[in-house]
Amino acid sequence: MLLADIFSPTDLIVVVVVLLLIFGGKRLPGLARSIGSATSEFKKGVDEGARSTADKPDEQPRAEATKPDESTNPE
Repeated sequence: MLLADIFSPTDLIVVVVVLLLIFGGKRLPGLARSIGSATSEFKKGVDEGARSTADKPDEQPRAEATKPDESTNPE
């Protein structure tokens, strides 16, 4: 797990204590719930965007760069 590699258990305990001091015990569950729902909505949006771009081909084909034909170009 990525967080286990970065933070030690002591670091996580300090973060939780600071969050409890800042937001209080009553507001912390609601804050965690709103962060969780925002994260799930963001993931849904990313999945829908990836799905819509994979399903929809390019709307305008790229114009190929062409060299002028030397035989039709009088000089």
